[in-house]
Formats: sequence, structure tokens, C-alpha cells
Amino acid sequence: MNPSEVHEVLRLSKLFGALSDADRQALVGQLRVRRVQAGHQLYAEGASADGLFIVLSGRLRVSRHGRGGDLLLYNELCPGECTGVAGLMLGQPRTADLFALRDAVVAELNQEGYEHLLRGNPLVFSRLFAQALHHYLRHIQQLDEGQRAQTIAIVPLQAGPEAHRLALHLHEVLSAQGRCALLEPSGEASSELDVAQAMLRIDQHDRQTEVLLIHAEPSASAWTRLALRQADQILFVATPGPSPLPGPLERRLREEPGFDFKRQHLVLVHPEDSPLPQSPRPWRQDRSRLERVLPIRAGHPQDTGRLARLLTGRAVGVVLGGGGARGFAHLGVLRALQEAGIPIDLVGGNSMGALIGSQWALGYGLDEIQARVLAFAANGERPTLPVVSLLSGRRMEQGLRRLCDNAQVDGLWTPFFTAACNLSRAATTVLDHGPLWRAVLASNSPAGLLPPVLYDGELLVDGAILDNVPVEAMRQRLGTPLERRRGNGTVIAIDVDVQEPLEAPVDKTHLRPMDKLRSTLSRGQSLPGIGDILYRAGHLGGLMQRSKTVSLSDFYLEPPVSAYSLMAYKRADEIVACGYEYAVKAIAAWDRLAFGGR
Repeated sequence: MNPSEVHEVLRLSKLFGALSDADRQALVGQLRVRRVQAGHQLYAEGASADGLFIVLSGRLRVSRHGRGGDLLLYNELCPGECTGVAGLMLGQPRTADLFALRDAVVAELNQEGYEHLLRGNPLVFSRLFAQALHHYLRHIQQLDEGQRAQTIAIVPLQAGPEAHRLALHLHEVLSAQGRCALLEPSGEASSELDVAQAMLRIDQHDRQTEVLLIHAEPSASAWTRLALRQADQILFVATPGPSPLPGPLERRLREEPGFDFKRQHLVLVHPEDSPLPQSPRPWRQDRSRLERVLPIRAGHPQDTGRLARLLTGRAVGVVLGGGGARGFAHLGVLRALQEAGIPIDLVGGNSMGALIGSQWALGYGLDEIQARVLAFAANGERPTLPVVSLLSGRRMEQGLRRLCDNAQVDGLWTPFFTAACNLSRAATTVLDHGPLWRAVLASNSPAGLLPPVLYDGELLVDGAILDNVPVEAMRQRLGTPLERRRGNGTVIAIDVDVQEPLEAPVDKTHLRPMDKLRSTLSRGQSLPGIGDILYRAGHLGGLMQRSKTVSLSDFYLEPPVSAYSLMAYKRADEIVACGYEYAVKAIAAWDRLAFGGR
């Protein structure tokens, strides 16, 4: 890369672009430019800091190793961004490792060059590097999102047409959302591949598109290895029939430089008429770097659309809170979202929200979900010897087994999870695998009313004790906070929990059974009973952290369902209509750009 090209990269950077041409030229004169291959380590944590690095092309990745030796991935640096400024200015050792994520060109400014710039124009360059340090400390990016492309290598693990068809469908979906390009294998033999020419093709598309798809070959060819080196994400493609264990191709590709620093996913392409997907858990064996294993059906555009949004940080996650019969309002909100054309890519829930969410994830229509849940609720529950709980829970378990169709939580086309309070650990446990009925039962078992669900020897009860609307769990599944600079999806929270008054007359000194019975039969103030007390105790944590739920949500919906009691199942139609009417008005006021321009 010649000096004029370096100057142009810096001119486009938000940080270095603020310099005058003369000052920028002085900076270029002090830089040492070199090319590094994907996987090359530029510096290691704890090493002395003898300079900063500016990315001119490609990508760099900041990483560390945790106490247990696990690899932790942090910032991704793109052209125009720099790292190492704190060490250069403050003389501190390196705080992390720095690797080339792709084949890259970097420019290094050493201590001597830094001091030369300060002597020549101390005001301009001291301000520049102070600003760079501020950006580093605040994790603020220095390059506009529109100037970078996400590059995804689509790697078939088996011979067959599935990967190619998926690449074409992804290209079609992503092109409708913005600028997307698809690069196919060059057709050249590995020994004849012109790497420099292929790199030029990739660089050109990288500057002109928002997403670049590179279709690799089902072999460790030169094209496939080049695709992996230039990719930010790797999308492995397989069919569920063969052995789920990594084969020779995958083991060979792991030897490629920088492989572990790529975000990695696996797509399992099922036949079009598959009722439920194969469980992805066996495919996670010996693949510790996988972020997601995603089942899709051939010929189902909604599955490909969900995959595209998950890969590009545009997925929509809906979280359904608990609240007894008031939870029927979720069905009205879901209908309003459907009519507004807002996709639902992930679903999570607690209590009644978990029950309704499980039926949605199974693919049932809204009217059918309402009918199924009402039939389930009509079964009731029997009291039992009050040693572990007031109710036995047997009818509830049997009903959920029927409702959940013997499905597994991670064996659904729509990713789904429930939340439960882990009494053994005093923490929220997110259930995203195992029998679906058990996950829903754990989230619907109020402590004291129903027996805890045993899970690996631990006791799980209704999650509302700590988190009635598990938004944080959804955030984690959409992407970590460090990835928010590319967008990590949209979270819609639906809260149907109402904080009703729970009090007694001031002249009362005790709550006695006969007083409760008289107040219930009379028209006066009703005293709280055991159900009210247990419900409030079980929802206290969720009510207390409502502000956190709101802050972690992109859109927070609270349908006005206070007029309906927890057991108002006979008024389900009214509650559904209430949720629908409220959601239609709320959605009309939303900024639709939050959904990737949809």
C-alpha cells in the first residue's frame, strides 16, 4: 500500500479525518506499513507497549484468555481504527492480545515517531491522541458503519446443493435489506488460484456492500481457505442425516490461521416437510467455538429470513411475561406484530408467557393457541398433603406433556427459552434445552402452590420471584453488548404483571381465616388470602426490577389488563382484544428503522 492509499484510508476515518491534509501527511510519514496474514499475532497481553497500530485494510481482533484458559473475544477493529494508544501515551503494558482476523495491512506508529509528531505540532497531535484515548476508554468506534461490510463465508461440510441454495436465498433476502454481494468459487484449481486477484475482488466488494457472502467449496481448497481468512463469520452448512461429529474437512479448516477468532455458526438444512428439527445438541460436540446451531427447512423463506437477521444483528426477540389469565393479552400483541409485518425470530417467556410462547414456537396459530391454553387451564389441579406444596401438580404435568408434543426446547424452528427461579442457587435459570414440557412447567410452578421441578438435583420454581420478563436472557441470545456497535437485534418486552394493592384495614391487627371468608362474601374491602400473598411474594423480584426490564428493552409494552383478575380465563376473548387494541396504537408510534428498515 503506497503513501497516497494510506492517506486516503486515514482521510475517511472519523478520528484521523479531522486532521488537515498537511498534518495527515506528516502522520503518514512516520508510519511503518506492513501486511499480516489472518491469525498473525501483533502483540500479546502483558508485553511492553512500543507503538500503536492503525488498520488500513482487513480486520484485527482484540482478545484475552480467561482464568480457565477459555478464549474471550472483544473489539473488532476495521480500516481507519487504531489500538495501542493507551500504552503509547501512558507507557502501560498491553492489556490484551491483538490478532489479524483477516489478511490485513496495518500501519505502526512507534514511540520515536509519536514524539516526532508532538515536537512538530504539539497542539494538534496531543489533541488527536487524547481523543483516540478517549475513544478507547469509551469503546466508541471511529469508522462509520456504512463504510464496512460484514463478510460471511458459507462453508458446506458435505457435498450437495444445500449450501449453494442457501447462499442464493440469503443473497436474495439480504439484497432486499441493503447492498449485498455473493462471490462464488472461482472455478480455478487450487494450484492455479490467483490469490492476489481474488483478494482484489473481495476488497472491491468489501468497500461497496454492506454484507459480502463468499460461497466456499466442500473441500479445503485454496478458495475455501481464502474465504475463511477474509471472513468475519463462518456459516457451516450440513444436513442432519450424517454423523454430527466434525469430519476431515472441518478438522483441516481448524488449522487455518485465525480460525478461532471468527464467529462461527452451523446451519442444519432439513427437508421441506420436516415437522420438527433434529436436536442440535449432538452437533455441538467438539465445536466449542460455535455460537449457534440453527435448524432451517428447505423451501421455507421465513427460516432463511430469520437466519439472515440473526447473522446481521437485525433479529427480533419477543419476551412474554407472566400474569395468569392476563397473559392472554400476549396473543393480541402477537397478532398486532404479525399485521405490522414485524418478524419474530426468538421467543422467551416466564409463567403464562412461557406457556403461550411454547405454543407459538411449536407453530400453532393464535386462535389455536388460545383454545389449547383454555382447554389446559380447564383441567384444574388437585390439592395434596401440604408437605411440599398445596397442590399436587400432576394434572398440570400431564397437560403440558400433551400440549408440548414431546418436543425438545432446542428442537424448534423458532429459538425459544423459558426462565425459572433456581431456589438451590438463588438465581435465574434459563431453560433452552431438554423436554419442552419440563421447561414450561418449571416456569409455571409458583413456590408453595406447586412442587418445585427438579433439574439436575436443583429446585426450580416460577421465574417471577427474580425475573418475570426475562429480557436480559434475550439480550444475551441476540448478541453481547460489545457487539452493539453493529446492532444486536431488537427486544420487545410484553409485561402483563399488575401491581395491585395488597393491604388490610388499619384497624386490623391479625389476618384470620374467618375474617377473610367474611370479606369475600361481603361487598366491603376484601382481605388478602393465601393466593394473593403467595402471588405477591412470588412476583416481588420482578416488580422491583421493572425499571431494568424497561431499560434493557428496545420496546416495552404494558397492556392495560388491571381490570382482569389472575383467574379470569372465561374473559380470554376480552383480554386478547385489550392486548391487540393497545399494541396496534403502540406499534404505530414506533420507529420502524429499529427493525432494519422494515
